[in-house]
Amino acid sequence: MTRPTEPRTAIVTGGARGIGAATARRLAAEGHAVAVLDLLEGQAAQTAAGIVSEGGRALGIGVDVADAGAVEAAVARVADELGAPTILVNNAGILRDNLLFKMSEDDWDSVLRVHLRGAFVVTRAVQAHMVSAGWGRIVNLSSTSALGHRGQANYSAAKAGMQGFTKTLAIELGKFGVTANAVAPGVIETDMIRATAERVGMSLEDFLAEAAKDVPVGRAGRPEDVAAAVAFFCSEDAAYVSGQVLYVAGGPKA
Repeated sequence: MTRPTEPRTAIVTGGARGIGAATARRLAAEGHAVAVLDLLEGQAAQTAAGIVSEGGRALGIGVDVADAGAVEAAVARVADELGAPTILVNNAGILRDNLLFKMSEDDWDSVLRVHLRGAFVVTRAVQAHMVSAGWGRIVNLSSTSALGHRGQANYSAAKAGMQGFTKTLAIELGKFGVTANAVAPGVIETDMIRATAERVGMSLEDFLAEAAKDVPVGRAGRPEDVAAAVAFFCSEDAAYVSGQVLYVAGGPKA
């Protein structure tokens, strides 16, 4: 029997659009107050406003997740306006794809800064609220690219790092009632995938159709597919699941 969801306060980074926005909406639909954090402050506010218009509680905040001071201020604001956050979804990310011999140091540093430093900085700021409450859910967004992907040495390294980060959080925070898991999407129809399609000279539709040929279920994923997996890890039913990586890729990718 499914246990009822107790309302909590959630933070979703990179929540302005795509997987982040779908996750914010899903968590709000399950009764949680949701803080949408994103560098795109205007779009974060729009996503939050959409949740509020549906009867939920939400707040959009513009923040660079790798800026420790800005993150601390944002988390404090969330605690003041929505309540102490005990659910965290580290979704913020960027692409700087290129083949290794063409990849600049800035391409490398920028991707690891947002994905890894950002997840570290935000988690460090939020975990104190979880430990104090004796309950917490951390979900980190990895990717099938963690297994290796041409033209994505930086992104693949970052997403593999998210998995190691997740497992260590599970070990360190488990005794405080906090679980940590990762969701690793495959090809999902988002603006990030659109950028990848443009990089290889294809339309989004053609890129997704080509990618779907290698997906056993026969289609590319939708942001809502990923949001559903995240929501499970954030639920009461996932209390004994920690340190795991769930591939949401339409087939056995790992």
